[in-house]
Amino acid sequence: MDGLDVRMRGVDCRHGRVDAVRGVDLDVPAGERVALTGTNGSGKTTLLRAVLGLHRQAAGEIRIGGRTTGSAAEWAWRRRACAWIPQKPAAGRFPLLGEELLASSGAPEEAVEAAAKLGVGHLVGRALHTLSGGQLQRMYLARAVGCVAAGAGVLLADEPTAALDFSGQEEATDVLLSLPVTLIVVTHDRALAARCERVLEMAAGQLREVA
Repeated sequence: MDGLDVRMRGVDCRHGRVDAVRGVDLDVPAGERVALTGTNGSGKTTLLRAVLGLHRQAAGEIRIGGRTTGSAAEWAWRRRACAWIPQKPAAGRFPLLGEELLASSGAPEEAVEAAAKLGVGHLVGRALHTLSGGQLQRMYLARAVGCVAAGAGVLLADEPTAALDFSGQEEATDVLLSLPVTLIVVTHDRALAARCERVLEMAAGQLREVA
């Protein structure tokens, strides 16, 4: 089975003095697709960012493919091992072009091909800040495809279908679930959640399995 296993033990995250994630234990076998649901502010995005190493006020153990972080080399490996689709994709302070975003995946040819299939191939020469929310979301999804082609074994996606219409949601879901990776996706999209092997709900920073 493709993908890398993800293991969390006693993960706590804070925003200042506020507990955002509390004592999360989670095992995701390689290749499994897990949906994280819950209300806004329940800690879902913070947990994903902790896995990526983007949330500094985090404690506990997070292993990917049996490896933990600590050294600069291990953090560099994790950045390659994990593809990331943010909830609110950044357009960049400077005029970053779509083709530059796709090139950052590590496999630009595959990313450009994915962009074409997602209907944004003609926009790769455009600056990201000129794209609509749906176009930008498709561009980041295409980048994730490139990251997987370059060797990423885990895809962390935060509301990857939120800015899309119904047909776009179906198309994006098909792409997400076709990738040979371990998928952890934060979503309010019931159709996407229903196609995952497990659905977990987060409330007040804690997880419980609902399906």
